[in-house]
This record gives sequence, C-alpha cells and structure tokens, in this order.
Amino acid sequence: MKIAIDAMGGDFAPQATVEGAVLAAKKFSDAQILLIGKQDEVQALLNGYGIASNNLQIIHADEVIEMGEHPTKALQQKQKSSIAVGFYLLQNQKVDAFCGAGNTGAMMVGALFSVKAIEGVFRPPIISHVPQLNGKTAVILDVGANTDCKPEVLAQFAILGKIYAENVLQIASPRVALMNVGEEEGKGNLQVKEAYNLIKENKQLNFTGNVEGRDIFFDKADVIVCDGFVGNVILKMAESFYDIAQKQQINDSFLNQLNYEAIGGSPILGLNGNVVIGHGISSALAIQNMIGIAKKMAESRVHLKIKNAFHA
Repeated sequence: MKIAIDAMGGDFAPQATVEGAVLAAKKFSDAQILLIGKQDEVQALLNGYGIASNNLQIIHADEVIEMGEHPTKALQQKQKSSIAVGFYLLQNQKVDAFCGAGNTGAMMVGALFSVKAIEGVFRPPIISHVPQLNGKTAVILDVGANTDCKPEVLAQFAILGKIYAENVLQIASPRVALMNVGEEEGKGNLQVKEAYNLIKENKQLNFTGNVEGRDIFFDKADVIVCDGFVGNVILKMAESFYDIAQKQQINDSFLNQLNYEAIGGSPILGLNGNVVIGHGISSALAIQNMIGIAKKMAESRVHLKIKNAFHA
C-alpha cells in the first residue's frame, strides 16, 4: 500500500510533514509513504533523523503552491507542484491515497478536476470525525466544501456518510441523523424539511430523525448530515473548546480529542480515489494521524464501495 503526502504543504512544512511521515513510517510499517516535494530539502531533513527506512520514499516536485495562491490558477501554472504531482499519482493509480495540509482550495480543485467525482455523486463533501463522550466516534458531513446544498445533495451525504462509517469506522448499521433546529419532524427551513423526507424514504438508511447542536457528542447518531456552512461552524466551535481548555489549563481526556492534531485530517468523499485534507497549521502529530486516516480509507477501499453503491 502506498500513501502519498504533500511534503511542502502546510504552515510548518517541510519540517512538520517530514517529521510526521517519519512517525507514520514507524507506526505503519506495512505502508509505503511517499513524500512529494523538493528532493534536496526533504532528503536533508530525513538525513537529520538518521532514517533509512524502506517504507519512506521521496518523489521530486519542482514547484510549491503557496497557501495564499489562487487554487485554479496555481494548479494550471504549476503543473510540477507537489499537489499536482500527488493528484497525478492518484489519478493514475500509482498510489492508494493522497493527503496534504497545504492550500485547501488547491487540494479541492485538484481532487475535483483530476481524480474527479464518482459518477452520480452531485457534490463531494468533506467529512470530520466527532468523538463521543462514551468513547465512540461519529462523523459529520459536510464541514466546508459545499456551503449551499439542495435537499437531494444532503440526502446523498447521508449515503456517503453511511458507507464511510460502515467501512472505515466498522460501525454496523450506522444511525443517520439530520442536523436541525429541533428534534421534531417538520422543524427547520425548506431545505432541511425536504432533505428529511428524502432521507426518510431511503430504506437502506437507518435514519433516526433530527438532532440538535447539543446532541453531537452524546452518541445520538453515527452519521450527522448538514450543509458545509453549518458543519464548518460546528467544527470550528468544537475546536475552540479544546483551545479554551488549554487556556484554562484544563487537561480533560474528552476535550483533548477535539484537538485538530488528534483527528489529523478530513477526508473528501465521493471521489475516484482517497483524498484527505489536513489543517494548515498541522504539526508532525497531525500529519501522522492524517496519514493514518488515509491508510484506513485505502485499506477499506471505501471509494470503491461508494462507486459500487452509486452504480447499483
């Protein structure tokens, strides 16, 4: 299994990405990790760790897409960038997954225009893991890729989330819920009301109805569906709880799971390949965990499960 990572992506790259890849190489000895970036810089950092691992490899890329660059223009003008090379490898099935903490827009554009969406998927969403107070893990989608969604798009998110939860998180018959302003059927705006009906009609889903914002950590659902605007607000609010705990010098095992480093990255679902996007400020630990998510996706072949479901 081969997992590629943009070695030049992120605020602290390539130092953090190389260190994270080294940690991942030690933890995931059955995976080959490909560092895509400037050969000399990456090799020098690897030499500093004294690493001569068989499961670490450098793929040279001349160019770097910086964080502030326009995503589409940058990909067009920098076809030898680490992001462009990563998607080329994924598109041509040279790697099983590609992840990066660089320019988020370029990662999204690269995903949609290289590996592309699976036929039948309207809008690939970004998914995030949500720790539960009882130790379980749920997922929420979308968390930022699609801020405006039609009801049928939300209904597809329910299907995508179910397949991810079943195959990556190994949850049998995951409970699917719709984020709303109240638990009762009939609550919400027109978009959510119609999405409720569409999800309810799908007998392949274990739909449990609406959940509210206060429910997301209390094991009320395994898959929480919302548009990217709502999901991103929830995600950023959750991350702030960890920041507040740190400022207050509170060490809590649950709140520590809300640290972005613990999750590592956010998969994009509904693509013809496995892609994970990391936080721009990703540390070495976050990079290691992002590679871990990419590895789980590749092992479960979740993108092929989604493809089979939509073709069926």
